[in-house]
Amino acid sequence: MRKILIIGAGKSSSYLIKYLRDKSESENLQITIGDLNVDNAKKLVGEHKNFSIIHLDVFNPESRIAAVKNADIVVSMLPARFHIEVAKDCVTYKKHMVTASYVSDEMQALDADAKANDLIFMNEIGVDPGIDHMSAMQVIDRIRNNGGKMILFESFTGGLVAPESDDNLWNYKFTWNPRNVVVAGQGGAAKFLQENQFKYIPYHRLFRRTEFLEIDSYGRFEAYANRDSLKYQHVYGLDHAETLYRGTMRRVGFSRAWHVFVQLGMTDDSYTIDDSANMSYRDFVNAFLPYSPTDSVELKFRHALKIDQDDIVWDKFLELDIFNPNKMVGLNKATPAQILQKILMDSWTLDADDKDMIVMYHKFGYELNGKKHQIDATMVVVGEDQTYTAMAKTVGLPVAMATLDILNGKITTPGVQIPISEEVYTPILEELETYGVKFTEKEVPYLGYNPLNTEQ
Repeated sequence: MRKILIIGAGKSSSYLIKYLRDKSESENLQITIGDLNVDNAKKLVGEHKNFSIIHLDVFNPESRIAAVKNADIVVSMLPARFHIEVAKDCVTYKKHMVTASYVSDEMQALDADAKANDLIFMNEIGVDPGIDHMSAMQVIDRIRNNGGKMILFESFTGGLVAPESDDNLWNYKFTWNPRNVVVAGQGGAAKFLQENQFKYIPYHRLFRRTEFLEIDSYGRFEAYANRDSLKYQHVYGLDHAETLYRGTMRRVGFSRAWHVFVQLGMTDDSYTIDDSANMSYRDFVNAFLPYSPTDSVELKFRHALKIDQDDIVWDKFLELDIFNPNKMVGLNKATPAQILQKILMDSWTLDADDKDMIVMYHKFGYELNGKKHQIDATMVVVGEDQTYTAMAKTVGLPVAMATLDILNGKITTPGVQIPISEEVYTPILEELETYGVKFTEKEVPYLGYNPLNTEQ
């Protein structure tokens, strides 16, 4: 039996476990799932002779090392900051490793050891990062192999609510970690390349500069810039590209309304609010507005932000019930961002029968035989239910496929890496298509960087 250890059985693990369960007989697999809370794993696995479930505390070296030693390959579905101790064990006991997380400096520092021991440490093999890398490199390599020269690359991803579950004015619900949504874009200006010029968007303007995108059958979206669009410029071999832009997708109108929270300071996570536990939602909003002996909180809010009463943006804030004096924050020593997250979770938590959706959009601009061309590629995946979500599918399936491809010798290059080589992306993208995770490509006229960047 080939032994796989999965550490962590959270929300993103459902498809990972299902895939390996379905393959366990034909591929001769024995899978161990280790987690602090074994209940979720038990629900996902049921009774299956090729699975064992163990209580595993990743901070307990003895149990962690024992589990790693007993495996041929380790899949870490832990939060990114916890991978490194597992990775060090994998070096010590010569085990391959797979994660969906970004390569940290600590992980990259293990590259030489991994290569010396002929170990594959595959990272960034989820959806974003992951499917974005593989689908981008497949087209970029094809263009280059045909003699083309890349001049533009734009890439956008969004975790959204599916159209059939889209029932609020924001056209949004939390499909992943709510905290990441609330603090998105902070920590420095967004940086990208536009027609050979470096461009920067500071956080306080980020949600007022959006690019509009159209996806057949799904309508119009908007995207705001990621913090560092140039992170993968060299990795993708795009050092001579004139335009590089990576962004996050939302439905049109979301960013304009979210900008209000940014203006007020409600997304700030750097300080705590005094007596926050005893504040009402209305008190919280009022804390960021000027004092007035006569004007209501609602009136001060609209005046401060220049929002007309008949503006749909105003309706969006009313829908969130943020002016309710009877709803209490109930969080001790909370930051503004933590309080805002709690308020939003009242309205944006997925209902039991809601479905999520992953959307991805790439633009490839290239020059061939003296002419400029453009390919647009789009992917949409809709979840099945609250367990088998689109997010879990697009994260878990690539992780599972890479794990099996390493065991089966389809992926052989050792070292700390991300899925940008043909030996990795070709078999995985082909297999993902059989699960309905596929891109639609179309040739469009080359327009250069034409984002309809508007001050909304």
